[in-house]
Amino acid sequence: MPRIGLTRERVVAEAAIIADEVGLDQLTLASVARRFGVSLPSLYKHVRSLDDLKRDIAVLAVRELTAVLSAAAVGRARRDALYALARAYRQYAKAHPGREAASVRAPTAGDAEYQAASEAALAVLRAVLAGYDITGADAIDAIRSLRATMHGFVVLESAGGFGLPQSVDASYDRLVGILDTAFATWTEANSSKASTENTKR
Repeated sequence: MPRIGLTRERVVAEAAIIADEVGLDQLTLASVARRFGVSLPSLYKHVRSLDDLKRDIAVLAVRELTAVLSAAAVGRARRDALYALARAYRQYAKAHPGREAASVRAPTAGDAEYQAASEAALAVLRAVLAGYDITGADAIDAIRSLRATMHGFVVLESAGGFGLPQSVDASYDRLVGILDTAFATWTEANSSKASTENTKR
């Protein structure tokens, strides 16, 4: 019988804490079992595999990030919304590095729960980009650029990649400022590119 009080939700929550402490790549089912004081076979009553557990952490993280980013951007527009969102993302990543690492994983086909969580997160990003009049296919490119920028920076930061004696906060803000400038002319630049390509044909 499963240990009384031990549920899948508790296992995922504790595994997320461990992932934040040691890193997502260092997370093992054995470490989670030890945290609860149960045997590994007992843990398998709640999770099927390590990959399955990481997927659950990803869903948890995406939902948490959605709430954090939404709260940061609400009532703001364009530059103000972008800066607030980017700073909130970095703060979350610094506080929960294991969860942030899990959150970048895309849902697999047929995973309706994860897909719904991801769509909710994307809706927040789309809302911010809509302030720049970026929609449709243009928004997909912009979202990928935004995610790559934020995630890439926090990964380098957490790995100790910024050793020069200059404010990392200022560097991050300047990077977000570059995105703000790019997004302000995003659709115009794309239209110009399409026009140039059509002229060459």
